[in-house]
Amino acid sequence: MRLPSFPTLIRTFYTISNATTSRLPASQKALAPFTRGTVLKSMPTIPFLGSLFTSSAKDMTDYPVKKSDDEWRAVLNKEQFRILRQKGTEAPFTGAYDKHSPSAGIYTCAACAAPLYRATHKFKSGCGWPAYFDSIPGAVVRHTDRTFGMARTEILCGNCGGHLGHVFKGEGYPTPTDERHCVNSISLTFRDDEGVGEGR
Repeated sequence: MRLPSFPTLIRTFYTISNATTSRLPASQKALAPFTRGTVLKSMPTIPFLGSLFTSSAKDMTDYPVKKSDDEWRAVLNKEQFRILRQKGTEAPFTGAYDKHSPSAGIYTCAACAAPLYRATHKFKSGCGWPAYFDSIPGAVVRHTDRTFGMARTEILCGNCGGHLGHVFKGEGYPTPTDERHCVNSISLTFRDDEGVGEGR
C-alpha cells in the first residue's frame, strides 16, 4: 500500500476542516471564527496547521527599508501583509510561482522590489512552494526560527526584512548547494530583465 504524500494529507485535512465547518447549524456558525467559503486560502485560518507553518514575529527594524505596520498595510494587500510582515505561510501548491519556470529573469521582494533570486536559481522540488538553490549575494538574510520546539532557518529579504520562507540543507537535491530555499510565492514578484538594481 502506498501512503499519500504530505501535501496530499495537508490538502485533505484542510478540505475536511472546511467542509465540516460549513455544515454547522446557523446558530453555531457564529461560534466558528474560522468559517469561510473557499477551500484554498491561506493555512493559518486553521489554528493547528497555521501554527505549524508560521514563524514567530520578530523585530524587523534593522533593515535599510523601515516602515511602520500602517505604512506596510498601505502598500501590501492583506495576504501579503500576513505573510511578509507577520511571517505567515501560503497553502502548498497554490502560489503563482510554484510551477513558474522561466529561463531568465529576476524574482524580487513583493514588498520592496529588491532583487532576491535569479531564474537560474530555481528548480523543481515538488514541495508545493517555489524552490531556489541559491540567492543573489547579500539579498537574503537568515535567522534561526525556534518555533514548535525545533530549529529551522528562516529567510528574510535583506532590504526590508520581509519574511520569504525557510531554507533546508542536505535534502539530496541535485543542485550546486544542496540547499532548498522554500519561498512563499506571495512574497515575490517576477521581472523578465536580468538587471539587478536597488529595491524601493
